[in-house]
Amino acid sequence: MGVVPGVLDARGERLAGPIFTGVGLAALAACVLWGPGVHGATLVVVVVTAVFVPLLIPVFRYRRTHPWLAAAYYAGVLAAATLLVTRDDTFMGFASFGYPLAFVLFPARWGFFAVAATATLPLLAANSDSPSPTWVLVLSMAGPLLYAAWFVGVESEQRRKANVRLEAALDENASLHAQLVARAREAGVLDERQRLAREIHDTLAQGLTGIVTQLEAADGPERERRLARVRELARDSLGEARRAVQALRPEPLDAAQLPEALSELARRVAETSGAAVEVETTGEIRPLLPELEVTLYRVAQEALANAEKHAKASRIGLTLSYADDLVLLDVVDDGVGFRPGDRGDGTGFGLEAMRRRVQRVAGTLTVESTPGDGTAVSAQVPAL
Repeated sequence: MGVVPGVLDARGERLAGPIFTGVGLAALAACVLWGPGVHGATLVVVVVTAVFVPLLIPVFRYRRTHPWLAAAYYAGVLAAATLLVTRDDTFMGFASFGYPLAFVLFPARWGFFAVAATATLPLLAANSDSPSPTWVLVLSMAGPLLYAAWFVGVESEQRRKANVRLEAALDENASLHAQLVARAREAGVLDERQRLAREIHDTLAQGLTGIVTQLEAADGPERERRLARVRELARDSLGEARRAVQALRPEPLDAAQLPEALSELARRVAETSGAAVEVETTGEIRPLLPELEVTLYRVAQEALANAEKHAKASRIGLTLSYADDLVLLDVVDDGVGFRPGDRGDGTGFGLEAMRRRVQRVAGTLTVESTPGDGTAVSAQVPAL
């Protein structure tokens, strides 16, 4: 059976009805045997009560779904006990059966009301002309107090054990969280390596290949033009190398908040691309977890780089919005646009890497673009 009154396991549900029925009948029989004698109307009430008490067995299983049935049964037991006490104070012992019965039939808060009624009504109905035995008075007064104390003590112990289990669960969750953070960092390192590999392949490797090709053909009348092209490719490749190295670690976040870091990033992009880059921040600015700020910074960095390199945009808008439980980043340009499906869902622009990064912090990334109508990149992360 369950430890806390009223909270029983499957076995307790099967046994509680018969057990409490036996307790009630035993208390009634003890009062009959120890009393001065039962006869007449008192005997009739005792027999009716003895027949009524076993009804607890079918009533018990419906006490949760049909509480009115449990209340009616308890009222019947209390009425019988009160009537018997008016005949003989010895039946206070049977009335005490109502104390444990109250807590198995009703929830705790209603059980206390039932206990109060059990302690009050039989005492009020007791025959004041005939002195009650001392043990009857002790039982009637100490019974509810002892049972209530036992109930509170057991429930406190149950809550203490629940708190211990909760603390253990919290410790386990902290350990799992640490493992997840470690794995996320490993995944972040892998993402950075894959991104750099794509950057080197798409920019540096192609630029160096072009330089080699131009140098091999730098003879004859085309020499000067080809050497000029070599210098141009070298400068572009150097710029790409610097941008790739800078992207290894978002240093602006070390010395400034995310809005200031994004403004500085936009300024650099405007200087190198010649595009007009506008930055706007809405909502109440507040610190975020470092991983969230790095994620948003990387998304802005990649989106601005795509707008600069591929979209040939003349105007770029960057908006950072702080909501109650979300932070949103939008980068919109007026460039040439593209069809995401034609470029492997945007992987040529690094969109797949951005998606993985945003999803790793439980965020979402959406990209909308149409050829000739610009591109809009929107990232949404929880403001933890």
